[in-house]
Amino acid sequence: MIADVLSDATARMNRALEAAKDDFGTVRTGRANPQMFAKILVSYYGTLTPLEQLASLQNQEARTMLIGPYDKSALRDIEIAIRDTPNLGANVGNDGTTIRATLPELTTERRKEFVKIVKAKAEDARISVRNIRRKAKDELDALKSEVGDDEVGRAEKELELITKSHVDGIDDAFKRKEAELLEI
Repeated sequence: MIADVLSDATARMNRALEAAKDDFGTVRTGRANPQMFAKILVSYYGTLTPLEQLASLQNQEARTMLIGPYDKSALRDIEIAIRDTPNLGANVGNDGTTIRATLPELTTERRKEFVKIVKAKAEDARISVRNIRRKAKDELDALKSEVGDDEVGRAEKELELITKSHVDGIDDAFKRKEAELLEI
Protein backbone atom coordinates (compact mmCIF):
# COMPACT_ATOMS: atom_id res chain seq x y z
CA MET A 1 0.00 0.00 0.00
CA ILE A 2 2.73 2.46 0.96
CA ALA A 3 4.74 1.50 -2.12
CA ASP A 4 1.69 2.18 -4.31
CA VAL A 5 1.23 5.65 -2.81
CA LEU A 6 4.92 6.49 -3.29
CA SER A 7 5.10 5.13 -6.84
CA ASP A 8 1.95 7.04 -7.80
CA ALA A 9 3.36 10.25 -6.30
CA THR A 10 6.68 9.73 -8.09
CA ALA A 11 4.96 9.15 -11.44
CA ARG A 12 2.80 12.26 -11.02
CA MET A 13 5.82 14.36 -9.99
CA ASN A 14 7.72 13.08 -13.05
CA ARG A 15 4.84 14.23 -15.26
CA ALA A 16 4.82 17.64 -13.52
CA LEU A 17 8.58 17.99 -14.10
CA GLU A 18 8.26 17.07 -17.79
CA ALA A 19 5.33 19.47 -18.18
CA ALA A 20 7.45 22.25 -16.66
CA LYS A 21 10.30 21.52 -19.07
CA ASP A 22 7.88 21.57 -22.02
CA ASP A 23 6.43 24.82 -20.72
CA PHE A 24 9.90 26.37 -20.52
CA GLY A 25 10.47 25.39 -24.13
CA THR A 26 7.53 27.52 -25.26
CA VAL A 27 9.23 30.70 -24.02
CA ARG A 28 11.32 32.13 -26.80
CA THR A 29 15.01 32.75 -26.63
CA GLY A 30 17.13 34.45 -29.27
CA ARG A 31 16.76 31.43 -31.55
CA ALA A 32 13.72 30.00 -33.33
CA ASN A 33 12.68 26.68 -31.87
CA PRO A 34 9.89 24.38 -33.17
CA GLN A 35 8.75 23.84 -29.57
CA MET A 36 7.83 27.55 -29.30
CA PHE A 37 5.41 27.20 -32.21
CA ALA A 38 4.08 23.69 -31.51
CA LYS A 39 1.61 24.75 -28.81
CA ILE A 40 0.13 27.68 -30.74
CA LEU A 41 -3.61 27.08 -31.14
CA VAL A 42 -5.06 27.68 -34.60
CA SER A 43 -8.77 28.01 -35.35
CA TYR A 44 -9.16 25.18 -37.87
CA TYR A 45 -12.74 24.65 -39.06
CA GLY A 46 -14.02 26.19 -35.83
CA THR A 47 -11.87 24.03 -33.54
CA LEU A 48 -8.74 25.19 -31.74
CA THR A 49 -6.00 22.83 -32.93
CA PRO A 50 -2.29 22.83 -31.99
CA LEU A 51 -0.10 24.05 -34.84
CA GLU A 52 2.07 20.91 -34.72
CA GLN A 53 -1.00 18.91 -35.88
CA LEU A 54 -1.63 21.23 -38.81
CA ALA A 55 1.84 21.87 -40.21
CA SER A 56 5.46 20.80 -40.33
CA LEU A 57 7.87 23.04 -38.45
CA GLN A 58 11.46 23.46 -39.63
CA ASN A 59 14.29 25.69 -38.49
CA GLN A 60 15.51 27.49 -41.55
CA GLU A 61 17.97 29.83 -39.85
CA ALA A 62 18.75 30.82 -36.27
CA ARG A 63 15.77 33.17 -36.01
CA THR A 64 13.56 31.91 -38.86
CA MET A 65 11.00 29.12 -38.72
CA LEU A 66 9.56 27.59 -41.89
CA ILE A 67 5.99 26.34 -41.45
CA GLY A 68 4.49 24.06 -44.10
CA PRO A 69 0.74 23.51 -43.63
CA TYR A 70 -0.57 20.04 -44.47
CA ASP A 71 -3.82 21.66 -45.65
CA LYS A 72 -3.17 24.77 -47.75
CA SER A 73 -6.63 26.16 -46.87
CA ALA A 74 -5.39 26.61 -43.27
CA LEU A 75 -2.53 28.88 -44.37
CA ARG A 76 -4.29 32.15 -43.49
CA ASP A 77 -5.56 30.85 -40.11
CA ILE A 78 -2.07 29.66 -39.16
CA GLU A 79 -0.58 33.00 -40.15
CA ILE A 80 -3.11 34.88 -38.01
CA ALA A 81 -2.57 32.59 -35.01
CA ILE A 82 1.21 33.06 -35.12
CA ARG A 83 0.90 36.83 -35.54
CA ASP A 84 -1.54 37.08 -32.60
CA THR A 85 0.47 34.90 -30.20
CA PRO A 86 1.53 37.02 -27.20
CA ASN A 87 5.22 37.16 -26.22
CA LEU A 88 6.33 35.83 -29.62
CA GLY A 89 6.49 38.98 -31.75
CA ALA A 90 7.23 37.05 -34.95
CA ASN A 91 7.15 38.78 -38.33
CA VAL A 92 5.05 36.49 -40.50
CA GLY A 93 4.90 36.22 -44.27
CA ASN A 94 3.74 33.55 -46.70
CA ASP A 95 4.45 32.70 -50.31
CA GLY A 96 1.18 30.86 -50.91
CA THR A 97 2.44 27.44 -49.83
CA THR A 98 4.62 28.02 -46.76
CA ILE A 99 4.84 30.50 -43.92
CA ARG A 100 8.10 32.11 -42.87
CA ALA A 101 8.12 33.40 -39.27
CA THR A 102 11.12 35.54 -38.33
CA LEU A 103 11.78 36.38 -34.70
CA PRO A 104 13.21 39.82 -33.93
CA GLU A 105 16.36 40.22 -31.84
CA LEU A 106 15.64 40.28 -28.13
CA THR A 107 16.48 43.41 -26.17
CA THR A 108 17.95 43.13 -22.69
CA GLU A 109 14.73 44.26 -21.05
CA ARG A 110 12.68 41.80 -23.11
CA ARG A 111 15.04 39.00 -22.03
CA LYS A 112 14.47 39.99 -18.40
CA GLU A 113 10.70 39.91 -18.95
CA PHE A 114 11.00 36.39 -20.35
CA VAL A 115 13.07 35.36 -17.31
CA LYS A 116 10.19 36.58 -15.11
CA ILE A 117 7.72 34.54 -17.17
CA VAL A 118 9.87 31.41 -16.84
CA LYS A 119 10.31 32.06 -13.11
CA ALA A 120 6.51 32.17 -12.69
CA LYS A 121 6.18 28.91 -14.66
CA ALA A 122 8.83 27.32 -12.44
CA GLU A 123 6.97 28.40 -9.31
CA ASP A 124 3.73 26.95 -10.71
CA ALA A 125 5.53 23.65 -11.30
CA ARG A 126 6.94 23.65 -7.75
CA ILE A 127 3.45 24.27 -6.40
CA SER A 128 2.15 21.37 -8.47
CA VAL A 129 4.82 19.05 -7.04
CA ARG A 130 4.03 20.21 -3.50
CA ASN A 131 0.32 19.58 -4.06
CA ILE A 132 1.15 16.04 -5.18
CA ARG A 133 3.25 15.62 -2.02
CA ARG A 134 0.38 16.88 0.18
CA LYS A 135 -2.09 14.46 -1.41
CA ALA A 136 0.34 11.54 -1.00
CA LYS A 137 0.98 12.53 2.63
CA ASP A 138 -2.76 12.53 3.30
CA GLU A 139 -3.01 9.06 1.76
CA LEU A 140 -0.13 7.88 3.95
CA ASP A 141 -1.75 9.35 7.06
CA ALA A 142 -4.92 7.41 6.23
CA LEU A 143 -2.84 4.19 6.29
CA LYS A 144 -1.48 4.76 9.83
CA SER A 145 -4.06 2.50 11.46
CA GLU A 146 -3.25 -0.36 9.07
CA VAL A 147 0.56 -0.29 8.87
CA GLY A 148 1.68 1.65 11.95
CA ASP A 149 3.33 4.98 12.69
CA ASP A 150 6.91 3.84 12.05
CA GLU A 151 6.22 2.63 8.52
CA VAL A 152 4.30 5.80 7.68
CA GLY A 153 7.12 7.91 9.15
CA ARG A 154 9.71 6.18 6.95
CA ALA A 155 7.46 6.57 3.92
CA GLU A 156 7.01 10.29 4.64
CA LYS A 157 10.79 10.75 4.78
CA GLU A 158 11.10 8.97 1.44
CA LEU A 159 8.30 11.16 0.06
CA GLU A 160 10.24 14.26 1.14
CA LEU A 161 13.36 13.01 -0.68
CA ILE A 162 11.33 12.33 -3.83
CA THR A 163 9.77 15.80 -3.60
CA LYS A 164 13.15 17.47 -3.08
CA SER A 165 14.66 15.72 -6.11
CA HIS A 166 11.78 16.87 -8.34
CA VAL A 167 11.88 20.45 -7.04
CA ASP A 168 15.65 20.44 -7.66
CA GLY A 169 14.98 19.19 -11.19
CA ILE A 170 12.62 22.11 -11.79
CA ASP A 171 15.20 24.53 -10.37
CA ASP A 172 17.92 23.09 -12.64
CA ALA A 173 15.69 23.39 -15.71
CA PHE A 174 14.87 26.98 -14.72
CA LYS A 175 18.55 27.88 -14.32
CA ARG A 176 19.37 26.41 -17.74
CA LYS A 177 16.53 28.34 -19.37
CA GLU A 178 17.50 31.54 -17.56
CA ALA A 179 21.09 31.21 -18.77
CA GLU A 180 19.83 30.55 -22.30
CA LEU A 181 17.59 33.62 -22.15
CA LEU A 182 20.26 35.95 -20.83
CA GLU A 183 22.89 34.71 -23.30
CA ILE A 184 23.51 37.33 -25.95
